[in-house]
Amino acid sequence: MQRFEASALTIAIALGALPTAAMAEEAEAPSIVVVGQHDDYQPEETASLKTGTSLHDTPQSVSVISREQIEDQGFEQLNDVLRYVPGVSLAQGEGHRDQISIRGQATTADFFLDGLRDDAQYYRSLYNIERVEVLRGSNALLFGRGGGGGAINRVSKAPRFDGQSMSGAASVDSFAAWSVAGDINQPLGDMLALRFNATHEEFDNHRDFYAGHFTGVAPTLGAKLGEATTLTLAYEYADDSRITDRGVPSFNGSPIRGYEKTFFGDPAINHSSVKAHFARARLDTELAEGLTLDVTGQFTTYDKYYGNILPGAVNTAGTMVALTGYRSTTQRDNWIGQANLVWKGDTGPVKHTLLLGFEAADQDTLAGRDDARFAAATSTSVPLARTISVPASTWAVTSLNHSAVRSLSGYLQDQLEFGEHVQLLLGLRYDDFRITATNRLNNAVTGRSDGKWSPRLGLVLKPMPSISLYASYAKSFLPQAGDQFTTLAANIQTLEPEEFRNLEAGVKWDVTESLAFNAAVFRLDRRNTRANDPVTGNPVLTGSSRVDGFEASLAGRISPQWQATLGYAYQDGEIRTTTTAAPAGQTLDKLPRHQVTAWTRYDVTPELGIGMGVVHQSSQFAAISNAVRLPAFTRVDAAVFYTVSERISLQLNVENLFDAGYFPSAHTDNNIATGKPLAAKLTARVKF
Repeated sequence: MQRFEASALTIAIALGALPTAAMAEEAEAPSIVVVGQHDDYQPEETASLKTGTSLHDTPQSVSVISREQIEDQGFEQLNDVLRYVPGVSLAQGEGHRDQISIRGQATTADFFLDGLRDDAQYYRSLYNIERVEVLRGSNALLFGRGGGGGAINRVSKAPRFDGQSMSGAASVDSFAAWSVAGDINQPLGDMLALRFNATHEEFDNHRDFYAGHFTGVAPTLGAKLGEATTLTLAYEYADDSRITDRGVPSFNGSPIRGYEKTFFGDPAINHSSVKAHFARARLDTELAEGLTLDVTGQFTTYDKYYGNILPGAVNTAGTMVALTGYRSTTQRDNWIGQANLVWKGDTGPVKHTLLLGFEAADQDTLAGRDDARFAAATSTSVPLARTISVPASTWAVTSLNHSAVRSLSGYLQDQLEFGEHVQLLLGLRYDDFRITATNRLNNAVTGRSDGKWSPRLGLVLKPMPSISLYASYAKSFLPQAGDQFTTLAANIQTLEPEEFRNLEAGVKWDVTESLAFNAAVFRLDRRNTRANDPVTGNPVLTGSSRVDGFEASLAGRISPQWQATLGYAYQDGEIRTTTTAAPAGQTLDKLPRHQVTAWTRYDVTPELGIGMGVVHQSSQFAAISNAVRLPAFTRVDAAVFYTVSERISLQLNVENLFDAGYFPSAHTDNNIATGKPLAAKLTARVKF
C-alpha cells in the first residue's frame, strides 16, 4: 500500500512538470498505410498499403490498432498491443527484444516504421505512434525479404498545419513503474508545422531485481512546398536500458512452479541497453491528376549490448538447475531509399490503381559474442532456491563478425476494377540481395547473392458495396543467414533461401459505416525452414512446415456509446519433413491452436466510461522439441475512464483482474516468461 501511495505522489509531481505536454488529435498520416480515426477503434477506408486502396478492397487480412484503443488499454510498448491481435503470439525475445510469431512464423526483424524496415533487436515504444498495423500473410511485394507470416508496421505521428495543440500524460502502476509523455503540435506559419513528442518510462514488475527505463524524443517538421507537395523531416532518439530476464526453466514437461518471481540470473550481469537514432526525409507530391509520387530516405543507427546468465535444465530430482551465460554487442547502420509512383486512372472501361516502386538498402553490422566460463566450464549447476546464487564467471570471446547486406528492389502492382463487382490484383517484385560476412577472429569471408521474384495475386468480388469476397496468393523469401544477417556460416552459404507461400480466402463486411467484420481462411507453406533448437536456442534446419488457419474479427462502434475489437484465430501447424531436430508431424512451437481477444469500451455518460478486455490462448509448445507445454490461460483486463473537464481526464487500468497465474511466452524449453499478477495503473491526461 505504501508503494502505491508513493507512486500516486510521483504521478502528481510528474503532472505538475508538464506545462507543455501533448496528446494531439489525429495526425495527417502518410498515404502508405491505413488511416484510422483518432476517436474510433475502426480505421477509415481511405488509404492503405502504398496505394490508397481502401481496406475493404484489399485482398489480405489486416488488423489496425488505433491510437484511441492504445490509450484506452493503457499500453506503452508494442508487445502489449500485439497480445490483443488474433493470429499473433509473443515469444520471450530473450528478455531484450520484440519477437513475435505470425501464423506460426517467428521473427525478430519483420518490423517497419512508416513502411520502412526497422529490423534491429530492441523493444519498441508507442509514445510517437498514431497506430499499429498487422498485415498477415506473405508480404514480400510490399516490404521485401522476410514477412513470411506477416509484418508489423507502426505509423508515426505527423505535424498538422491547422492549429496548435498540446497535451500530456502521466501514469504510475502498483509496482511503482511510471511514465510521463508529452505531445506538442505547433504551426510555424501557413507552410510550416512542428510536431514534438517525448517520453520517459521507468520499468518495474513482479519479477525479482527487474528494473529499467526508456527515454524517447521525436521532433518532426512538416513543410508545404506548394499546394500539391509536402516535405516531412523526422528524427527520433531512443534510449532503452533494462534488466535482461530470461524467465524460469521447466520441470517434468511444464514451467516450473513456485518460482514465478525468482530471477535465474545475476543482476550485475543481466543487463541490456540500446541507443538508436532515426533520421527520415519524405517528399509527397501530386504530379498530375491521379498521379502521385512519394520519395523517402532513412538512416538508422543502433548501438546495443546485452548480457545474461540464463537457466537450463532442472535435474530429475527437482533440486538443481543448470546455468549458462553469454554477452553480446551489436552496432548496426541502415540506409534505405524508397520511391513509389501511384497512378489512378482508366483505360476504357477498366479502372487502374497502378503502383511502380523502387527500394535500395544498405546495412552494415558488427556483432560480437562472449560466452561465460564457470571455472573453465561452459555451464554450472546450482541449487534451486527462492534466490539463485550464481557462481563467479569469466568471459571468453567466441565470435566477432562484420556483415554487409546490399539489396536493390523493384516492384510493379496493378489493381484493376472491372465495373462495380470485380477487381483483380496483379503484382511482382524482384529483389537482388547480397550478403558478405567476415569473421574477424580468423578473417574468413563468406558471401552469397540471390535474385528472387515475389508475386502477389488477388481477386475481389463485390456482390454489394458493403461486402467483399476475396482470394489471394503471395510468395516471400528469407535468405539462410537468418533474419538478422549478423553472420553467414560456411555450411549454409550454398543453401537456397527459405520460401513462404500463402493462400488465403476471406470476406470483408461493413456492417455499418463504423463497424467492420472480417474473416479469412489460409494455408501457409514454408520450405527449407530453420527454427530454434529446444536446448541451445540456436537455429537448426527443419525442412518444411505448414500452417492452416482461420481468423475472424469485428471492430468499430456497435452503438454511439459502445465500441469494441473482437478477434478469434484457429491455427494448426506442423513440421512436414523429418530432420535431426524434429520428426515430421511435430507441432510448431509458439502456436496456440485457439486464440480469443476482446476489448470493449462503453461510455455510460459523457464523463464516465468503462472498459473490459479478455485474452485467451490454448496451450502451446515452448519449442519444436514438443517436450514442454505452456498451459492454456485466460487473462481479464478492465478499465474505468473519467473526464474531469475539457482539459483533464483520468483512467484506471487493471491488468489480470482475477489474478490468474499463467506463462504467456517462451524462448526455449527453459526460458519461459511468467505472467504479471493483478496490477493497477493510474493515468492522468491533460490537454491545453
